[in-house]
Amino acid sequence: MILPKLSNEERVRYDRQIGPGVLSEEGQRRLKGSTALVTRVGGLGGPAALSLAMAGVGTIIIAHGGELESPDMNRQLLGSEAGVGMPRADQFARYLRAMSRFVSVEVIDHEPDDEEADILARRVDIILSCPADFEHRLRLNRAAYDAGIPFIDAAQWGMAGSLFVCDGKDSPCLACAYPEEPPFEARFPVVGAIAATMGNLAALEAIKILGRAGIPSWGRLLVVDGFRGEMSQVRLWKRADCPVCGAPPATGAKIMTSSPSTRTLGV
Repeated sequence: MILPKLSNEERVRYDRQIGPGVLSEEGQRRLKGSTALVTRVGGLGGPAALSLAMAGVGTIIIAHGGELESPDMNRQLLGSEAGVGMPRADQFARYLRAMSRFVSVEVIDHEPDDEEADILARRVDIILSCPADFEHRLRLNRAAYDAGIPFIDAAQWGMAGSLFVCDGKDSPCLACAYPEEPPFEARFPVVGAIAATMGNLAALEAIKILGRAGIPSWGRLLVVDGFRGEMSQVRLWKRADCPVCGAPPATGAKIMTSSPSTRTLGV
């Protein structure tokens, strides 16, 4: 990969995130040369896409269908009152472009199907999975693993959220964590603050991975229980019968800290 150069304006823009404990200049250049897919860009994906844009990820592809609804406005940071009743994807893209002239934002006005997911996975360097249901999550997981690229899945329900990070090669995939597709609740309760929290944690992992900074949480499932004020992390293991990444016999999940009881999480 030939790394793009930073302009003087970009050096000024990213001055506070280049240095010890954050990104190296090479890491910032890596962000500029990277392409990320975020689908969808609602309560989870919106904050994630915004943080990627502000950090300087060069190309961001967002995918989101449908129109913005009033109940969305408790958590969708890229929308506005003026946009209620209008298609979401284009207005979300306008917001991202307005926040940074240094990034390119591409728009897909629907959620990718199997074929599109495969094509996109070959174009991008990382996928941030934030859709409403597990059918789309598992589709993106498979496409990422087939392309051998990192995959980050963020989810939420009520005041709880989860985050899973896969390297697309050696670590377990989302299908290992969920051998059966969980039931989907279309109108589940959610507080916007937990959506933004999990979306930003997903963006932080993506920035670390793309910028080669810090230690990515490969193969770990982070659960945040905001209601109880608790956090836990579980290290997952590949399942031998996983249809996506199949591996030697699994040895079971290792609990890293005490894990609070949570429901199936959605977007």
